[in-house]
Amino acid sequence: MTTEHLLDDRPRVPLRTMANKVPEVTVYFWIIKVLTTGMGETASDLLARLLGPVPAVGLGGLALAASLAVQFAVRRYVAWVYWTAVVMVSVFGTMAADVLHVGLGVPYTLSTPFFLVVLAAVFALWYAVERTLSIHGIRTRRREVFYWAAVLATFALGTAAGDLTATIGLGYLGSVVLFAVAICLPAVAHRGGFLSAVPAFWTAYVITRPLGASLADWMAVGHTRGGLGLGLAPVTLAWTVAIACFVGYLAVSRRDTSALDAA
Repeated sequence: MTTEHLLDDRPRVPLRTMANKVPEVTVYFWIIKVLTTGMGETASDLLARLLGPVPAVGLGGLALAASLAVQFAVRRYVAWVYWTAVVMVSVFGTMAADVLHVGLGVPYTLSTPFFLVVLAAVFALWYAVERTLSIHGIRTRRREVFYWAAVLATFALGTAAGDLTATIGLGYLGSVVLFAVAICLPAVAHRGGFLSAVPAFWTAYVITRPLGASLADWMAVGHTRGGLGLGLAPVTLAWTVAIACFVGYLAVSRRDTSALDAA
């Protein structure tokens, strides 16, 4: 699913207060999105192990607030600013889901539908106010707030869903296969005319979270848990380097910036 498939759903904005604040949806978008989800999963677990759950959540919250402050301060899409914010949303969203389960004892069978309801509420309020959920019109402060609220909710939902499938018998590798198949369905449904562009995009966006997280967990955890046993720190570092390389390429090439916004 690329930008071309979403063109029909672009809202008509009479006054552009800023350039669009999100990247064009290309193959690079989906690659980096999956990488950020996996990196956020292992980084969250690593920080919790090194610092303890409470300090890790506090540090993650501060880093998220700082990255979003920078993102809101810029007037157009800047690759490293945007993707830094996404990474921090991934880390903190993972912590939010884990705190409910580990800290408060809420089972994944309850936290998953809870975050689904939260996401649905964000989408409902966003649509009621703006009459669109398209990512092509994030040119006002209000739409940007709705966008990042939705992004945070998708990460929390995806984390809970991924952990749910991993703990009900599928394991990490089985979850990777499940979500790899699931992420293809919105694109197939959209191409077949059964699902419009915007819901197809957001459905795939949600699924990237458990897909990337399950893959990173499978690489990091030990053999006794069905993983490759590479360790949290090496996997986090490797995925961080991969993210930096892709974002660096996009910052130079501007392949994810429309000609209009790049002008």
